[in-house]
Amino acid sequence: MADKQIPDNTAVRVALWRALHTEIDAPPHVLDDTIGLKLAAPPESWRNRGDMHPMGTRLFRASIVARARFIEDLVLEQAKQGVDQYVILGAGLDTFAQRHPEMGAKLSVFEIDQPETQKWKKQRLNELGYGIPDWLRFVPVDFEDGENWRHELHDAGFDDTEPAVVVSTGVSMYLTKEANAAALREIVHLAPGTIFTMSFILPFEMADADVRPGLEMSAKGAAANGTPFISYFMPDEIMAMAKQAGFRKVQHVSADDLAARYFSGRDDGLRPPKNAEELLIATV
Repeated sequence: MADKQIPDNTAVRVALWRALHTEIDAPPHVLDDTIGLKLAAPPESWRNRGDMHPMGTRLFRASIVARARFIEDLVLEQAKQGVDQYVILGAGLDTFAQRHPEMGAKLSVFEIDQPETQKWKKQRLNELGYGIPDWLRFVPVDFEDGENWRHELHDAGFDDTEPAVVVSTGVSMYLTKEANAAALREIVHLAPGTIFTMSFILPFEMADADVRPGLEMSAKGAAANGTPFISYFMPDEIMAMAKQAGFRKVQHVSADDLAARYFSGRDDGLRPPKNAEELLIATV
């Protein structure tokens, strides 16, 4: 396996696409996030990278900001209803806590990631003056060593008798289907009312022709970095897996759903690609 960069190349790419959306796409912006760019601190030439081409990546950055906005809306909505725990599996360069400081009075945010990544992120947050508020809990978990994230989460102050919003985006494709099923079975043991949201990639042959080259390029890049894409799901398949794990309610959020919610009325044609990466919402 190739040596891993800290932070992970994929996490940096997502952060840069989010910033690029704010910089070059016409308002209204689906998500306004340049903090991830500050954290990553790439070379000044980052906009000239092949994977940052304004037109070549517009579908993918639309997908990234759409899924992020949907999840944030879900978290904020659940917080209004009294859910006060938000868990981010594989948090990477997530910036929810920095962009929503007002939520500190209502919410505890638990970021789960590899120890090295979290050490780096803590340092960058302090260097940039954001600091680490009490309501932001870093939960280092060495997944490769088989550490149980639920045990570490509990030790960080998570109350497993109360519901939460648990999120995993950009992860399922790197796991086997058996590992994805095991993750669902683990989460279903959390408190009733817990909502789990995960993204999944459909088989490439399902995607529109103009999207496939970008998907294939992403897969090749991931393989070159030692983290190949392993699992692809059809919506019915991932929903059936969640039901089998024991979730009482499951929902598929398609690209069309996200486009209708966040991209309607635009005159630039920006919208997430169909049949690429979409969302599963499952309620315990």
